[in-house]
This record gives sequence, structure tokens and C-alpha cells, in this order.
Amino acid sequence: MNRQVQGTNAPSLFRNRFLQTILLSSVLLQIGIWVRNFAILLYVAETTNNDPYAISLISVAEFAPIFVFSFIGGTFADRWRPKRTMIWCDVLSAVSVFAVLLTIHYGSWHSVYLVAFISAILSQFSQPSSMRLFKYHVAEEQLQQGMALFQSLMAIFMVLGPMLGTFVYSTFGLEISIAVMGIVFLLSALVLVRLPEDQMQTQTAAVKGQFRKEFVEGFRYVWQSQVLRMLGLAFILAGLSVGVAQALNLFIVTEQLGRSKEFLQYLLMVNGAAMLIGGGIVATFAKKVPPQILLAIGMVAGAVCTAIVGYSTSVPVTLTVQFLNGLVFPCIHIGISTMILKWSKASIVGRVNGVLNPMFVGMMVISMSFAGALKDTFSLSTIYSGAGFLFLIGALAMIPIMNHKAPDKLPQVAQEV
Repeated sequence: MNRQVQGTNAPSLFRNRFLQTILLSSVLLQIGIWVRNFAILLYVAETTNNDPYAISLISVAEFAPIFVFSFIGGTFADRWRPKRTMIWCDVLSAVSVFAVLLTIHYGSWHSVYLVAFISAILSQFSQPSSMRLFKYHVAEEQLQQGMALFQSLMAIFMVLGPMLGTFVYSTFGLEISIAVMGIVFLLSALVLVRLPEDQMQTQTAAVKGQFRKEFVEGFRYVWQSQVLRMLGLAFILAGLSVGVAQALNLFIVTEQLGRSKEFLQYLLMVNGAAMLIGGGIVATFAKKVPPQILLAIGMVAGAVCTAIVGYSTSVPVTLTVQFLNGLVFPCIHIGISTMILKWSKASIVGRVNGVLNPMFVGMMVISMSFAGALKDTFSLSTIYSGAGFLFLIGALAMIPIMNHKAPDKLPQVAQEV
């Protein structure tokens, strides 16, 4: 597949029709996701009286399908037309949300877990398709800056999302909050119609039926690249760390800081505001710093900040550390995304993403699943110190590949589709 955007005459990122459309779609999806996340979190916390097992199960329901379906979704993303795949995933997500909404209305409250569960499955087909289009429509030298724009968008919603989610749930209740998610998924599907038409050709009969071969090719491609192997190790360690911290954030607020569960939104807002600033800073020097160095910097900062949050009983100290952590966090997201895109051929981006993403998410699901048991056995300070140590080991894994440069010619893989 020939790149549609050539590096020598690449237009401004903001004039890129693909990027404009994807960003608008992402805005809509972020609205739905944040409203959903806080509606489910606050509802389950109220219904179960802050049961740590019930609360941690929310994250398991959201991330466990990623571990199972990311391999499959990444492989199909490399076979199917990406624009059509993304539109259908949003439509099916909306349909599933409204179907689950009926079961919530007439059945058990436990159905709230299905909202995150089904959405997570479909995202494993949509997200790698988006990555594949990103590789195709954005010039090589603009990839890292493009990732910085997405990081900035995420940061904006780290600030606005908690307020929006808390407001919608507190004002309208659970069912309206879930309905909002279904509506924005439909709107996102309409926006994606504006994407440039797929240039990839459908597979010929000779290529069809080779799913297993293509599936295995993704693992072989990652294993043959030292950079992608080390990135996989960093994914595993970061996933274990993030999973525990994310599942127990609510208890940092209620136990360590002695505040109500609603105060969690302010921690996330401070973190998100810092991410927005950090994303802008990283974007200014993104071309000058190798992505593996960006990733190592982010993980070292994450190690220190995670440990401090676990020990802090002071609101000002915790908020300050959250701000500092958010300021550097864009280095992790931008570094990882850029490494996947630069060290992967366009025809296999979906499969590389499908191999590496489950390493992070799988470990995150495992640590989330044990978060409640860890909470009963160890103090929050001990748990968060351990999570910080895992981040530090992940940063050390970057040392062997610190001076590697992205290859001009990537290894050949299966036929383009």
C-alpha cells in the first residue's frame, strides 16, 4: 500500500481531513465514555456501599474483553476496510448500549457491567483500524505530533470528563447517563462517514481463509524486532502497575485523604489539566526526542509519583503530585503510539497493536482482579509503592533500545489488503 501522504509535501496537520474527522469522532466518544464511567462508578459505589470487589469489577468488565479480543480485532483490522469497520463498530456499540439499557430498566442492576463489557469488545476492532488509517493518512514526520494532539484531547477530557460525568449522573440518574453514551456513538458513526474513502482493496479469494497465518505473523513480527519486544515488556510492567492504582484510586480519596468519593473527580481534573499542558510541551519538541526516551521519562516520573500518592495523607501534596504526574504522562502515551507506528509496516499495524495492547491490558486486568484482595492484605502505601517499583523496572527496560532509530525500510509482511 502506498502512503497517501508523502513526507516531502505533507499538508498541515490541522488541514488533514482524516485527522479533523477522527478528532471530532473522538470528542463525541470521550463524552459518552466519561459519562458512562462515572455513572457506573458512582452507581455501583452507592448500591454496594463502596464494596472494593464490586468497584474493581467495573474495571475488569471494561478491560478483560480487550485482552481476549485485541489479538483477533487487530488481525481483522488488517483484513477489513478500516473506515467501514469503524462506522459499524460505533453503530453496533450504540445498539448494544440501548439493548443493555432495557435490561437495566427491567432487570438487575448488575447489567451495568455489560455496558462497558460490550463496548470494550467492539473497540478492539475499531481502534486498530484507526491506527491503520493514521499510518496511511499522516506523514511519517508528523506521526509524533499527531499523537500529541490525541494526547491533548484525552487531557481535555481528563479535566472536563469527571465534571460532566458527575453532573449528568447526579442530575439525570443512571439510565439517562447510559442513553447519552448510545446517542454519542451514533453521532460518531455519522461523523466517520466523512472519512476519506478506503483505498485498500478487499482480499482476493486466494488470501481469504489465511486468518491463522496472519494472526501468527503479528506475533512473529513483534518478536523479531528488539524495540517491539522491549516495548512489550514495558507494557506488561506498566499494566500491572496501572491496574492496581486505577482500581484503588477511590480508596486513596476516601481513606488516605478522608474525603467523599465525589472528590475523585478533582484528582482526575488536576491530572487532566497537567496532561493538557504536558501534551502541548511534548508536541513542541516531539521531533527532537526519540520516542523510547519519551517513554522512559514518563515511566520514571510515574514510578515516583505513584509511590508518593500511596503515602500522602495531605490533599495539597496529593494534588501537586497528581499534577506533576499528569505533566509527564503524555510522554508515555506519545512514546508508545509513535514506536508502534514507526517500527511497524502499514499492513501490519493492526496486528502489532493487537499483540502489544493485550500485554498491557491483560496485566492490568489481572492486577485489577487482585486489587480487592491486595487491599484486604496490605496497606495502600505498600501497594502503591509496589506499583511504582514496577514502573521503574519498565523504564529500565528501555535502556537496551535507547539509541535505536526507526528503520527506513520496514520488514515485509503478508500481502496488503
